[in-house]
Amino acid sequence: MKKSLQQQYWFSRLLASDPGRKRLNQASKATFSLISSVFTVLIIINLTDGPELTPAIMAGISGMMGILVVNDDTNKEKKVTTLLLSLSAVGGVTFGSLLAGNAYFVSTLMIAIIFSAFYFSKHGSRYFSLGMVAFMTVYFASFLQLPSEQFAWFYMSIFIGICYAYLYNFIILKGSVQLLRRSMNSFHRQANLTFRLLLEMLQDPEIDENRSKRLNYNVKKLREYAGHVSTDLNAHDIKELWPGLSTSQIKLYVFDTAMFVATLADSLQQLKRDEALETTELRKLLIRVISSLQKADVLAMDYDESNLSKAQMAIHELKEMINKLFQQNKGEPEGWLYLLRRIESIANHVTHAALSIQQVKNEESPNGKYEDSKSSETSEETEKKKYYGLEPTTKKAFQALVAGSIAIVVGYAISPVQPFWVVLTAFIVLLGTQSVGRIYLKGLQRSIGTVIGAVLGFFLAKMVTGNSELEVLLIFIVVFFAFYLLTVSYTMMSLFITMLIAFMYDLLLGGISFSLLTARVVDTIAGAGIALVVSSFLFPTKTRDKVYETFDEYLDELETYITPYIRSFTETINIKELADQAFILDEKLQTILDESEPILQNPGTRRHSELPRWVTIFTAINYYADHLVASSYQKNRNYPAKVQEVFPVLEEKIQHNIHTIQKLLHGDHNSATLYNLKAEREQIERGAPLEQQHYIDLVHHVYYIWRLNQSLVMLGEKLGAKEIEE
Repeated sequence: MKKSLQQQYWFSRLLASDPGRKRLNQASKATFSLISSVFTVLIIINLTDGPELTPAIMAGISGMMGILVVNDDTNKEKKVTTLLLSLSAVGGVTFGSLLAGNAYFVSTLMIAIIFSAFYFSKHGSRYFSLGMVAFMTVYFASFLQLPSEQFAWFYMSIFIGICYAYLYNFIILKGSVQLLRRSMNSFHRQANLTFRLLLEMLQDPEIDENRSKRLNYNVKKLREYAGHVSTDLNAHDIKELWPGLSTSQIKLYVFDTAMFVATLADSLQQLKRDEALETTELRKLLIRVISSLQKADVLAMDYDESNLSKAQMAIHELKEMINKLFQQNKGEPEGWLYLLRRIESIANHVTHAALSIQQVKNEESPNGKYEDSKSSETSEETEKKKYYGLEPTTKKAFQALVAGSIAIVVGYAISPVQPFWVVLTAFIVLLGTQSVGRIYLKGLQRSIGTVIGAVLGFFLAKMVTGNSELEVLLIFIVVFFAFYLLTVSYTMMSLFITMLIAFMYDLLLGGISFSLLTARVVDTIAGAGIALVVSSFLFPTKTRDKVYETFDEYLDELETYITPYIRSFTETINIKELADQAFILDEKLQTILDESEPILQNPGTRRHSELPRWVTIFTAINYYADHLVASSYQKNRNYPAKVQEVFPVLEEKIQHNIHTIQKLLHGDHNSATLYNLKAEREQIERGAPLEQQHYIDLVHHVYYIWRLNQSLVMLGEKLGAKEIEE
């Protein structure tokens, strides 16, 4: 039985492991485009008795790059960029081939392309995509020394490759609608998997630490999947899948469900430790609530409405039981009662969100408004930042210019026959990285992956040498896994790319030597080292400064999030509209984790020793911020005047604390003081007698505000501020 449950767990885990099957979709498109392009050109070559393999290689490169490098914001822009890539590739092949005999001219052209790609990317990702394709085609044209008399073949191959990229990206495997459906299915699978673990925990009288670890891991994954769904949501796709629903409705449902599961995991584990689940009636009621909501997949085509009705009944009974328990403990309710109230509160939100969705779905003639989420409506003005001095893209362009120039010289010193691999590595390591620490980490990961890939690729190529059909098959396989694992592990991606190079060398050169692959390993390490050294001395962005910048951006977003929340106690504000901003806060936190990764992995130096603690505090802040919205009722209540007058003070002091921390991050330590809000919390609790439920809820909400502020105070003290005793 236990083995069967384990198998079910891992099978469900596998099904949900690629949210929306995004990675599978992208890797499949790149691989199919590559295969289709190569075989189409090979068929044409065989039918017309054309040249050897090189046109097919160029078609494959064009087809694959046409999928991978297009990153514009809208589908319309992506289509235009894809078509423009053919011009970029034609130019790269033409000039790379014509200049192949002169290493100086080829080197100058490559460096000019790299500089332009980074510099003009400030006007949009399209320019970087065009530059990347131009660089790769110049590299292969000069490396293969393509003959000019075969230009017509290469142009045709490029056109075929780009056509296949367009076909797979926008016609055959376009499916943003299908992607959203699959993404939602992955979210529900992960939610059901976590619900199952929660039910096991409730039914088991013992505390199982291994299950608790697995539960916490799955809750974390569910929050990630919720973020994926939030990113995939757009009004057009929602209109096709669920007519009448708005982006905000779906986003709210996803947010509430993810937070409900997270709250259950935290609260039930604490209730179990406090032995509050010894009452059989309470435990059975909680099992009913979880089981009914587990089945309430309201967006499914074959949805059973009775599941939601059962969930409502179970939550209502849970609410009545909690009220009785509070009445029995009028003097000083035990802490675990608030945990139960928290569970009931968020369970209510999930059912309300589900009911609103079902109400719209059941209408025969839906005429809902199809709104884009606020997070997708950011204008260029809100996205642009004011930079003093050179913009990041300009700095990166000059770094690439210097790094490329040095890489050319080093490349010729290491390998005069193929000197451009060092340039390629430096270019790729600088791509998508800003801080010195991130460049170091990316260079290290690429170097490790290249070393391992070279060893594996050499031995595998030796084993299959002479069997060209098998080598071509292996090339397609390693291409697929390289791009499937790209967002999972950069080291694994580098490993498969190096194996790809080994197979291609064996095919093109008629054999492969270990010294040849060793040269590529040395080139890779040299290119990564050059990128690191140049970025460390030319317009360097220190890792610590970049992390501080992400801290500052998070605090800006936190202020715009918590201010309307506090005002909602005295003004009519729909708190649930803040779910969009909760997802943005999650994204900002992930940016903090990404940028601080080099330090978190190696906090060795004394000046970095505190950063891991600060990142932990931001994680706590984000946890409490999420719960502000997740556990809130509509709060426009007629509170006593003594209670209402506290909220403007609360808002002002929290804003003061946020601004103080931001000043500290910028090095301003003048009169750095922070408020602990103890007096405000006590004033609200004294003015909110526990005879009525909405006063109990008020104390509950203020508790999360206070905990969030305590985290801010702790962070401020570590940065050098002093807490004001009130």
